[in-house]
Amino acid sequence: MEDQPKRCRRCLLREMTGQNDYYESVKRYRATMPAAKRTPDADYERRLAACKECRHLENGTCMQCGCYVEMRAARTDMHCPLRGGPW
Repeated sequence: MEDQPKRCRRCLLREMTGQNDYYESVKRYRATMPAAKRTPDADYERRLAACKECRHLENGTCMQCGCYVEMRAARTDMHCPLRGGPW
């Protein structure tokens, strides 16, 4: 019987880098995003900290909307699906 990957509750993709390559995509996405659309670093980290506290975060994915939270948090024009507005 093969080992099944463990589900990581309240983990971000960057914390699971040994298990996936998605975080590299997140870094490229954020680096190539126009500055006007890119969330400033301090706000990005604040958004991710809020996601880490949310019970709907699992394996880097928001289980409310299905997005990778690091992708959603990267854009200034995106919001938390539960709060209905900015983080």
